[in-house]
Amino acid sequence: MTVRSAILAGTILGAALRATGPAMAESTADLIRVQQAEINLLKAQLQRVEANVKALEAKEAAKQGATAGPPVAPKPAPRVTETSSHRFALESADGQYSVGLIGVIQADVGAYPGFHADSKVVGPQNLNAGFNARRARIGVTGKAGGDFSYSFIYDAGNSADTTPKGIEYAQVIYNGWKGVALELGYSSTYFTLDQATSANDLLFLERSTPTNIAINLNAGDFRSNVGARFFGDRYWVGGYITGPASGDAHSVAERIGAFQRATYQVLAEPDYTLHLGVAVDELLKAPNAGPGTPNAISLSDQPELRIDTTTFANTGTLGTIANPVTSGIVYNVEAAGNYRNLFFQGEYFHYQIDRRNLATADFDGGYAQVAYALTGETHKYNPASGSYQRLVPENAFSVKDGFPGAWEVAARVSYVDLNDHFIAGRSLASQPSAVDGGRQTSYTVALNWYPNNYLRFMLDYLHTDYARANPTAVAGAVLGAPVGASIDAVALRTQVAW
Repeated sequence: MTVRSAILAGTILGAALRATGPAMAESTADLIRVQQAEINLLKAQLQRVEANVKALEAKEAAKQGATAGPPVAPKPAPRVTETSSHRFALESADGQYSVGLIGVIQADVGAYPGFHADSKVVGPQNLNAGFNARRARIGVTGKAGGDFSYSFIYDAGNSADTTPKGIEYAQVIYNGWKGVALELGYSSTYFTLDQATSANDLLFLERSTPTNIAINLNAGDFRSNVGARFFGDRYWVGGYITGPASGDAHSVAERIGAFQRATYQVLAEPDYTLHLGVAVDELLKAPNAGPGTPNAISLSDQPELRIDTTTFANTGTLGTIANPVTSGIVYNVEAAGNYRNLFFQGEYFHYQIDRRNLATADFDGGYAQVAYALTGETHKYNPASGSYQRLVPENAFSVKDGFPGAWEVAARVSYVDLNDHFIAGRSLASQPSAVDGGRQTSYTVALNWYPNNYLRFMLDYLHTDYARANPTAVAGAVLGAPVGASIDAVALRTQVAW
């Protein structure tokens, strides 16, 4: 019973008792008037009591921090988010803005236990063992207003490498339509399947030499570009205009290029997939070193390891004042797929360099690689890049629980031929269209361990055969004599990526 009900009941009962006395009124009418007056008086007293009770309740509620009326929902606050790969970010209350840390550390140590030079006079005579902070990248990525996203990544690595340090990513992306990304800035490009695969996900310490030669024409990492990609669960189509890399000097003429790539998942079943694709890359304007110098380029790469900086496969400078480079093109065919925990991937490249008043220089290269996950995991397909990702352990390494993480063995063979219009034993001056870049074949086997999704350890053994004919007669090396080398190398990478 409420306070009001109790007071009212008591009042009515008291009035009834007083009304029973015969002396209280001389007539029934007088009795009714007296009772009504008393009831009115008591109602007024009751209203004052109720007002006092409400005032006390309001005062008590104020002490406890309550407010009048219905409770107000708390205002949303910024929050910390976590992806499936345990990448953390700070996100605004409305989810339209965010900033998250991203980075990778790749520390390589390696040696060359076997090195044999074909010539004791021409070409390298030894390679040096050592340590290389191959990649040391740190940056931020996130949303910039709902449909816009951004990335900024700086690479301070390459302590023993010819690759320049600097900005790898400084990019803005519009992704307001599902399966569409419009991009502008510096970034790693998507030309070739091997390049579209993140450096954090490669099966081996380095991409193959044929791949590096193809992407170095005007794609690859650190490259300024603008373009668009369209992708779904089974297709990827993209086209980009490319410019100088972030480390290129802006005081000289800069290279301009473009590339297009299209891929399709022909098979996409839980136990097996098959990926096919084609791509083309065009050099629209070759760089030069400044006024009075020709548009020129070179095609080259180190022998699939970045411990020693010596380059073997190398066309030398293509382009002179009389015969500058006018254009170039690379054609690419790619294939990849898996059957349960067995994975394969391969690409073929054809390179063409056009020089004024000279025959087109044509070169070829390619690679094939295979991997087998000993612990049963599979390489998952990434629709946004049209490539495959590294293994994710089904159970992270734990001594206590007896979990091994993920283990994988892999093998690769690659080949590139940078000779064209060249006849061994004749000087280059006598054959102006000739290119004597040599032929390189490399074999790599690897053992990869993934303790968890952050860590990876990679052990590679490489054997490379490089064949080249001496283009210039010198003392101790006649014209056309072999000046190549045979190389054995072993290297270990420790990787932390987040």
